[in-house]
Amino acid sequence: MASVNPRYLFDAHQMPTDVVVTIEEWRRIVEELEELQDIRAYDAALRDRENGIPLASVAEGIRKRRGL
Repeated sequence: MASVNPRYLFDAHQMPTDVVVTIEEWRRIVEELEELQDIRAYDAALRDRENGIPLASVAEGIRKRRGL
């Protein structure tokens, strides 16, 4: 991930309350999160592969129903 230079905002008790990043940094963060979601979805699909139906079987079923 590209470097991010956040600025922290604090309340009267010096407790952090907010983080400020530039719009470009925010866009990179969102892009990285979206890529991570894609990777997790791919990994989940691989784990569930044995529960799936092979494409060839699906195609054969469609052909049979259509009388092809």
